[in-house]
Amino acid sequence: MGRAGAARKLAAAAAYGGGGLSVIGASIFGVIAAEARIARHLIGHTQGRVPDATGWYGRDRPGPAIRMVLLGDSSAAGYGVQRVEETPGAVLASGLSQQSGRRVFLRTLCRVGARSSELAGQVGRALPTRPDVAVVLIGANDVTHGVLPSASVRQLAEAVRMLREARVEVVVGTCPDLGTVRPIPQPLKLLARTWSRRIAAAQTIVTVESGGRTVSLASILGPDFAAEPGLYFGPDRFHPSATGYASLAAVLIPSVLASLGLAPDDEDYPVARRGEGVMPVAKAAARAARTPGAELDGTDVAGRAHGVGGRWVTFMRRRRHHTTAEAPDSREPDPVTADGAGPAARR
Repeated sequence: MGRAGAARKLAAAAAYGGGGLSVIGASIFGVIAAEARIARHLIGHTQGRVPDATGWYGRDRPGPAIRMVLLGDSSAAGYGVQRVEETPGAVLASGLSQQSGRRVFLRTLCRVGARSSELAGQVGRALPTRPDVAVVLIGANDVTHGVLPSASVRQLAEAVRMLREARVEVVVGTCPDLGTVRPIPQPLKLLARTWSRRIAAAQTIVTVESGGRTVSLASILGPDFAAEPGLYFGPDRFHPSATGYASLAAVLIPSVLASLGLAPDDEDYPVARRGEGVMPVAKAAARAARTPGAELDGTDVAGRAHGVGGRWVTFMRRRRHHTTAEAPDSREPDPVTADGAGPAARR
């Protein structure tokens, strides 16, 4: 079975409640689950608490404020950093504010150690805040804890649907390539790469089909980690450092802007010479799992959202936005409790 077919089969298993083991193999699943327990003992530990990035960014900037929620696991929370400016949330909100010229209110609902099963609860807490956009980073803990792939993907799909039904834009940073993590031993390293890429591809399919867009994290930091592990790895050798988190956020910022209709005009269309274009979702998802920074978003071809190969998507890579993060201003109240106004970010 090809990569696209495997991703589609896993996504279908998630949608219809199938086990999904045949995509990877029951015997391989058992090896991964056993090796994952070993890996968790080998990974070091830093502090369990991370700074809370919730608050206002871009003080005194004009225009309607943008409300963003950050959902997911430790990669969203910024496990291992010491200062709030180093968290992914602070970098994302600062970059969004600087690029849009608007103030941003960020609420972080992610949790260190979270798996996809916790997304429904996080979404339930997010919706009353009436966000304009939700950024979701999830999947790595599902792999290292041996969660059934179809269950992990199904739980993400349900969370995206809940958000889209509430008219919240959704950007999902898909499961990273865990084959780049040094403490993970063989044969888990190779198997974890295969597993995490297939989960990432299936996450892409169900997210796009549910109305969201995805950004492939894949091995986005792989070359950097390999060249300078002391700079891009945190103290536990598993999570990124502050520099690593800033690199992840730089990939996500342009897609968050695009989801709100705030992307630069010259980034509205894919560039063919870079291998970008419109293609069926399963093919694009398999390709994105191996292409760090690739964004997938649903589109129409000749007025139709679906073709023979499934949902049509735009596959493209946007320019990264590196930014200088600021600390949140917590002196102002939560905008929902303060004025009760609804979302006002979209043009």
